[in-house]
Amino acid sequence: MKKLISIVFLFALFNPVLLPQEKGKWFDLNGYITTLGSAMFDTLSRDVTYENIIHNRLNMKAYIGSRITIAADLRTRLFMGDMVKGLGRVYPELTGADPGVVDMSWNLLSEKSFFLNTTVDRLWVDLSFENFQARIGRQRINWGQALVWNPNDIFNAYSFFDVDYAERPGSDAVRLQYYPSSTSSVELAAKSDRDNDLTIAGLARFNKWGYDLQAFAGFSDGEDIVAGAGWSGSIGSVSFRGEGTWFHPAESFSDTSGAVILTIGADKIFSDNSMLQVQLMYSDHPLQLDNFGSLYTRDLRARDIAFSEFTAFGQFTWAATPLLNVGASFMWFPDLKGYFTGPSVDYSVAEDTDFSLMWQHFNGRMGGTDTRLNLVYLRVKFSF
Repeated sequence: MKKLISIVFLFALFNPVLLPQEKGKWFDLNGYITTLGSAMFDTLSRDVTYENIIHNRLNMKAYIGSRITIAADLRTRLFMGDMVKGLGRVYPELTGADPGVVDMSWNLLSEKSFFLNTTVDRLWVDLSFENFQARIGRQRINWGQALVWNPNDIFNAYSFFDVDYAERPGSDAVRLQYYPSSTSSVELAAKSDRDNDLTIAGLARFNKWGYDLQAFAGFSDGEDIVAGAGWSGSIGSVSFRGEGTWFHPAESFSDTSGAVILTIGADKIFSDNSMLQVQLMYSDHPLQLDNFGSLYTRDLRARDIAFSEFTAFGQFTWAATPLLNVGASFMWFPDLKGYFTGPSVDYSVAEDTDFSLMWQHFNGRMGGTDTRLNLVYLRVKFSF
């Protein structure tokens, strides 16, 4: 039976044209297929590790009347290359590990040189009535206001360096929202994970002085009392936003392992279709990294997003033509005596097909050792 289910998943998920394509008022289906090739190396004079991922995503929604929406989103990935061969069973086990309460990640096929994983990363029911909304199930709860680092995002922290997951992680949660007015809301959210660690918090959001303001408090990841605030608005033609969160172990207030993370940023869109973005972050207890590769493999929490006391970020993007976008980003990590650079090129080959070339370069000192890492990505994406 397990093999039969695997075959059905494989047949359906990699053949979206066989699924219902008519978009009516009650059902919506969209998604994409990408092929992402990557090369990892410290210098070109040494060994290069190659990998290729074929990634299919399906986003499905059903509308029952005007008050009930049901969503189910699946991501299926076929991993091939040196990483699969070199890491053996560890790689599919890490990929197939579901952090949620319900295990909805399956390695359908796993061989020496490739493996196939499918994951349900959204599965929720949304109920709305007048000013009240409730969403139950696997979902993304985004409380962040800034564009790169989000210490307010205690439910779904994500990594800026992940180029293949635009939708970002979700969590098994219940979210209740009430809208007293068109510019304010009050919400309560709770999630649990596979280790039964609870995150629960309440948030109030309102508009004042032309700014969207928010404040929240609660309990995070089964261990920390948390409180935070954030804002987004503008100063003239410049967008101005930021947020901060205080984390402290709930077991003892005499514990000194708590953390404060603050971030502030600004961005501006220019008349030539370019955008400049800057952001600064402070943490009094930054994460201690063993190597840059752990940024891609560890389960990220909101209190783990900083690994230098101070961090600076800058990014410039330019829509050179309606079909061509170029950009470059930079991070500075003073504690690591290091930096990150990330140039990229995106080109629209056809109406539904995009080509991207990205390079990520890390350079710094960790554990008394100079560390360097290069990751080059080549992606072709077809959307439907």
